[in-house]
Amino acid sequence: MTRLTSDGDGVDRRRFLAATGGLGVAGLAGCMGTESDDEDDDADGGSSIGQIGSGRAGRDAPGGTSMSEMTDLSGELTVYSGRGEFLVGELVTYIEELYDDFELNVRYGGATDLVNTITNEGEGSRADVFYSVNAGSLGALADAGRTQSLSEDVTDMVRSEFTTEQWIGTSGRARTVPFNTDSLSESGIPDDIMAFPDEFDGDLGWAPSYGSCQAFVTAMRIIEGEEATREWVESVVESGITPYNNEFAACQGIADGEIDAAFTNHYYIQRVLDGNPEASIDTAFTSGDAGAVFNVAGAAVVDTASDATLAENFVRHLLSAEAQDYFARSTFEYPLIPDVEPVGNLPTIDELDVPDIDLTELSDLEATIDLMRDAGAEV
Repeated sequence: MTRLTSDGDGVDRRRFLAATGGLGVAGLAGCMGTESDDEDDDADGGSSIGQIGSGRAGRDAPGGTSMSEMTDLSGELTVYSGRGEFLVGELVTYIEELYDDFELNVRYGGATDLVNTITNEGEGSRADVFYSVNAGSLGALADAGRTQSLSEDVTDMVRSEFTTEQWIGTSGRARTVPFNTDSLSESGIPDDIMAFPDEFDGDLGWAPSYGSCQAFVTAMRIIEGEEATREWVESVVESGITPYNNEFAACQGIADGEIDAAFTNHYYIQRVLDGNPEASIDTAFTSGDAGAVFNVAGAAVVDTASDATLAENFVRHLLSAEAQDYFARSTFEYPLIPDVEPVGNLPTIDELDVPDIDLTELSDLEATIDLMRDAGAEV
């Protein structure tokens, strides 16, 4: 278990992170590599990303509720985090250091592994809060009866589709269609994901072995049905779609002119642009279909929490103005509170046309992988 302790420097808890630039993040040049459920919290350990780039320069202080307006955190809290330390470690350390009487213990690991750990530990689990990279793991823990209900004061902070009584989203990722601006305009991108095999005239790419891509195909199974999804996968494979190891590589392939468009999460585009603001890549969205799915990272209070009020107040801090701006600036995710805008030339959450599906169902990947393999995809 990793223990993050206060350095005793008496950090002023009223400062804004955005104003001071106090929460930079290193090593976020791309999500390069694993097939684990927390793949979107992995990186290649490459170039450092600071506070300037991809729309972050000159950014106004965020709206929403500041940590200074929230209840002080006091006592000891253990968080099981399915989000990587290199992405959120700086944020949770910052929260701990705001309070002299608060001690935060964090155990990092894969989200699915931590759900299994909490379940196996039973009533003896030390977990107070479970912090997950996706809604599927949060739903799995809730379905196992290992979470406590959150108060409406917390759940009302985000849109209803991004929370339940048992867990709440803290940041989000949108499915998108990145495209090469030298070869295409946004008007050349179909608005319907199902239309791509027949209506898109260009070279496509994807990362079929990547969990985010498989969740996208899972959403298609839920919305369109098994047969239509199988036909779609077969069609894009037959069209010669280029497979990449991960979605950052697919976006880099677009910027390099290898392909014209791809199917990826939105923040990989922003990471390419952060490395090269002049890169020939932009973002398009489909409407109300599997290509427009919006998934969330989020948190839940575990049923073994020794102080459920403290645990919930910590979760509330993840929805503070400072934390939400951190997610936008440093991880390129969508903030979930309406008063903090995403980084880059992106629509707000309220402007996205997302499908109405149960996000927890996106973790059911086994049948999707079988379908993709049967349809000829390199999974």
